[in-house]
Amino acid sequence: MQEIYIKDEYIRLGQALKLAGLTGSGTDAKFVIKEGLVKVNGETAYERGKKCRKGDIIEYDGEKVMVNNVH
Repeated sequence: MQEIYIKDEYIRLGQALKLAGLTGSGTDAKFVIKEGLVKVNGETAYERGKKCRKGDIIEYDGEKVMVNNVH
């Protein structure tokens, strides 16, 4: 499982997808989220601005990414 590292308390879902390289742009992220293709902690997420925090697992297109804090 891939990990992304954030320095703040949370990252918005659209930004997390871009940071992880799962989408090429914020626009791409917006469309896949609205289509119901992204899950956070096993539940379908429809909000691009959903706050993802340390320990959250994002799933898209067969890939899983865990959000973690910078050490």
